[in-house]
Amino acid sequence: MIETDRRGALRAGAGLAVAGALAGCAGGAGSARGADAAGSAGSTGIGPAPAPVRDRPGSPSGRATPSRKAAPRPAPAPGRYSGLPGQITHGPRDRPRVALTFHGQGDPATARALLSTAENAGAKVTVLAVGSWLDAHPELARRILDGGHDLGNHTQRHLTINELPEADAYAEITGCAERLRRLTGSIGTWFRPSRAETATPLVARLARRAGYPHVLSYDVDSLDFTSPGAPAVTRKIAAEVRAGSVVSLHFGYADTVAALPAVLEDLERRGLRAVTTTELLT
Repeated sequence: MIETDRRGALRAGAGLAVAGALAGCAGGAGSARGADAAGSAGSTGIGPAPAPVRDRPGSPSGRATPSRKAAPRPAPAPGRYSGLPGQITHGPRDRPRVALTFHGQGDPATARALLSTAENAGAKVTVLAVGSWLDAHPELARRILDGGHDLGNHTQRHLTINELPEADAYAEITGCAERLRRLTGSIGTWFRPSRAETATPLVARLARRAGYPHVLSYDVDSLDFTSPGAPAVTRKIAAEVRAGSVVSLHFGYADTVAALPAVLEDLERRGLRAVTTTELLT
C-alpha cells in the first residue's frame, strides 16, 4: 500500500524526474501509434551462448560483472486469457492485481525515475526492452531485475515486425533475446512484438521457436506516447483498468513519469495491486 504521508514525496520526486527528462530526452526514442504488440513466456535458450560482455559499466576492474542467473518461471496456460491462441491480453479477473508493462526505450533518466517511483510505492512492473536500447544502456538490465521487476523482449530494433520477411522477423526476436541472455543469463519470460498490438500467426510461431511460448498484448493502452499530458494518461488508465488488466506504458516520456504516482494511488484506492506479469498470470 502507498502510505498517505508518502504521496507528497512521490509527487515531488516525480516532478524532479520530469524536469530532468524534459531537459535530457528531447530526442528520446518514442514510438508511433502502433508501437506495441504481444509478448510471451519462456526461459529456454536459443543456441550457443555469445561471448561475455567486456568493460561493463560499474565494474571497477574493467572486466565483465558476472551475470546472475534468472530462476525459471512457470508459464501460464496457453490462450487462457485471450481469444487469440498463445496471445495474452489480460490476467484473471477474480484477483485484485494488474500488470503495468513498459516498453523499454528512450532516455534512461525517465526509466530510472519510473522504476524508483514504482518501488517507492511497493509496486512491481514489467519492462519489454528493445535490444538496441540495451546495447546503449546495458546497466539498465541489471537495474530492472534488481528492483524485482520482470524483464522481457521487445525486438532488437523496434521495427514493424509483423510486416518483415520471416528471416528478418526471427532475427529481430533472437537478436534481443541474445542481449538479454548475455546481460542477465536468461532470455526473459515475456515477448512483445514491436509496432503492433498483437502478433501475426507467423510472428507468434517465430517467438515460440525462439523460446517464448506466449505473446504479451494488453487490454489498456495508456496512449502516453502521444504526450497528451499527465492528467490525460491517468484518466485513460483509470477509465479502463480493472482486475487482471495489462496496461501498456512507455519509458522515455515525461508525461508517464508525472502520471505514475497518481496511477498508483488510483489503483490503491480501488484495492488493486501493481505486480509483475509473471505474478499476475501464475
